[in-house]
Amino acid sequence: MKILCIADQIDPLVYSSSIKTRYRDVDLVLSAGDLPLDYLDFVVSSLNCPLLFVFGNHHTSEYNSYRNPAYFLPGFAEKTLPGAGLIHVGSSVRKEGGLIIAGLGGAMMYNGGTNQYTEGQMLMEIWKLFPRLLWNRIFRGRWLDILLTHAAPLGIHDKGDPCHRGFRCFLWFMRTFKPRYLVHGHIHLYDLADVRSTLYEQTIVINAYGQYLIQTDE
Repeated sequence: MKILCIADQIDPLVYSSSIKTRYRDVDLVLSAGDLPLDYLDFVVSSLNCPLLFVFGNHHTSEYNSYRNPAYFLPGFAEKTLPGAGLIHVGSSVRKEGGLIIAGLGGAMMYNGGTNQYTEGQMLMEIWKLFPRLLWNRIFRGRWLDILLTHAAPLGIHDKGDPCHRGFRCFLWFMRTFKPRYLVHGHIHLYDLADVRSTLYEQTIVINAYGQYLIQTDE
């Protein structure tokens, strides 16, 4: 399975008339936040494959609508929310193709804005995932394959300022649930030499800024 990961920046290689040719073999798109929904709409309609996303700390005008519990009722999202072809996985777990994917959106609390969390609050979001993760572990033999986040883990690709500091609980998550990948955004890259992929324990941590391709065995 080939996965296109996107985050934070509208990439000219993706937002292009040649998207169908350049990414014709992509099976799944993961958006790690801070991208407008109309851009995600363009991607999913062009590639005609599932697009799973989390919200970042920008472009959050529709955030509360997607957090409405009714979002999970059949047909609700398609009828009432922008981006009808998109799948919001913030604070939830979903099986897509052969992959189990969990999502945790938002950034570290820095000014009290929308979709910002303290360390303790993000840990509570993780515990919301636990029942479904446990079900996967019992019946599918593994907790999950990919954790999709907006923020980075503490000390991996993050920055020192309050806004861009990573979450310590993501490190605990990787040690405990052992996803194959953690895909994040939020950390802008301005140098081709910047590190985009880092191995932590058994998890490959990927910065999806702009666009990044993953090839899995599924």
